[in-house]
Amino acid sequence: MTRNDLCWCGSGRKYKKCHLSFDEKIKNIPLDILKGQVRPPKSIIKNDIDIEGIRKSSTINNAALDLVGANIKVGIDTETLNQLAHNFIIEQGGIPACLNFEGYPKSICISINDVVCHGIPSKKTILKDGDIVNVDITTILDGYYADASRMFIVGKASVEAETLVRVAKECMELGIAAIKPWGFLGDIGAAVEAHAHAHGYSVVTELGGHGVGKQFHEEPFVPHTGEKNTGMLLVPGMVLTVEPMINIGKYKVIVDRKDNWTVYTKDHSLSAQWEKTLLITEDGVEALSE
Repeated sequence: MTRNDLCWCGSGRKYKKCHLSFDEKIKNIPLDILKGQVRPPKSIIKNDIDIEGIRKSSTINNAALDLVGANIKVGIDTETLNQLAHNFIIEQGGIPACLNFEGYPKSICISINDVVCHGIPSKKTILKDGDIVNVDITTILDGYYADASRMFIVGKASVEAETLVRVAKECMELGIAAIKPWGFLGDIGAAVEAHAHAHGYSVVTELGGHGVGKQFHEEPFVPHTGEKNTGMLLVPGMVLTVEPMINIGKYKVIVDRKDNWTVYTKDHSLSAQWEKTLLITEDGVEALSE
């Protein structure tokens, strides 16, 4: 590619004014710093058009989470919350990404207490006083995805449950704080794992974060355990989620054999998760969907 060719990222700009310096920086990173770790494929680097698309989708996704959060209360069934989010996303011109994804039957995931993720909303599932609830929403707008989840405490929960929800959020925040342009993917998991273990909690290892863009799950897989200075190089233009699943008990999980979706803690201990979609910038990180 010459300096005056159109850039490989699809921005429509000349290479010399777009990703030339980016490519030179990656090429010139000393091998003793890379230590054999993985350079990100160009296919996952987002241009300005992509980023704006994800940002617009995130605006709808964030508002859908706000709407669900405003209606969560003791006595409401989770299907009603699902319909609220579904209708709102459609009204805004978006598509609920979860609906019919690999056979998933609802538009959002609602996971309660010992459900780690992928809880299926139902008229029969009524929220009770003391429940801790994860609501996970993914929106598609004009082909771009946005993904986030939040925890909600219904009524008055136990101190044990409240502490787990707080620490799980801190784990996510510390994982995000560990993201540095030209740092490494393993830095995220190292930060999450250290904080969880310091509180006596475990981190689910079978599930993790992922890249975000024009597909539901893109590269890279984002583990929430790991070692600093290992894994894929993190560079400006990457968009990914940090979404640690933190258990009071052991880290192992099981999938419901009846619905093939709902993931429980194997020991039925409480679990909590927070998630944001994040853009890596030249200066740090920007939360898009949260």
